[in-house]
Amino acid sequence: MEKNKAMSIQDAQKVFLIEEQGLASVRERIGTEFEMAVDLLFHCPSRVVITGIGKSGIIGQKIAATLNSTGTPSFFLHPVEAMHGDLGMVMPTDVVIAISYSGATIELNGLLTSLQKRGVKIIAMTGGLHSILAEAADLVLDIGVPMEACPLGLAPTASTTATLAMGDALAVVLLQKKQFRASDFRKNHPGGSLGERLKVKVREVMLTGDALPLVGGDEPASRAIEVLNEKNIGAVLIMGTGDKILGIVTDGDVRRSVALGRKLSSLNAADIMTANPVAIDGSMLAADALSIMQRHEITVLPIVSESGGVAGLLHLHDLLGKGEFRFLV
Repeated sequence: MEKNKAMSIQDAQKVFLIEEQGLASVRERIGTEFEMAVDLLFHCPSRVVITGIGKSGIIGQKIAATLNSTGTPSFFLHPVEAMHGDLGMVMPTDVVIAISYSGATIELNGLLTSLQKRGVKIIAMTGGLHSILAEAADLVLDIGVPMEACPLGLAPTASTTATLAMGDALAVVLLQKKQFRASDFRKNHPGGSLGERLKVKVREVMLTGDALPLVGGDEPASRAIEVLNEKNIGAVLIMGTGDKILGIVTDGDVRRSVALGRKLSSLNAADIMTANPVAIDGSMLAADALSIMQRHEITVLPIVSESGGVAGLLHLHDLLGKGEFRFLV
């Protein structure tokens, strides 16, 4: 029995040693490509999209979460779901980090052509430096390790540790480059629980300025649809005089108009909007805003100023992040 215990400890220590050696190997190869990747992510005007499948996908979700909490807007995109509609979340201004240790993952590589057509920059995290993924990418971050800790060489172990470390390295370097402060981190992740995160004021997380999807009520409906696609947040605010909100056009409004056989080419934005949408004040707590969204089963809320003009727009993702909220029935 004691002999078996000793062997278990030795086996565990060997795993640590192999993973340490893998990390050291990746660390020693960090160079110009890493600097270029940081620069590309730092100047990204929109979001960083992380994609991968299997164990790489799980690591990718953690990298996306770390980037978000350290000041780099990011979300995880599952390759299969992307090919069935979620690709619509990717904008030409996004930067994609595609993760595959072999670089030959069929589901991920099937997504590459669609991403390239959108004009996004692709950073590959792979150990397959001559793979399909590496050749399709604009930059390649080498995460190759000498061996896996799995004695069969089958289960990703040292390679996933190296991938995670590379993601952490990107997040921390970006954090420093952006001069991200502890107060900023607390705002994004104040305590780590949902209840704590929802204690911020709406004005701290709402969209403002150029990020707002605004269209005049007398503009063509086609313009509203154009902005709907450009801003990619599922809604457009329809504006009247004096910066007042007349209504809102959502993806659902457009679908319903088409289903009713209405000729959008002959309509104005005001003709297809939902008038007098639910709106709130920017001083409201995020928790209260979430409650209103849940009650009305909506994902966006216009924010109005004291004078009644538009001040911003709150999206559910800005409160919680993609995939973290479900309406209660």
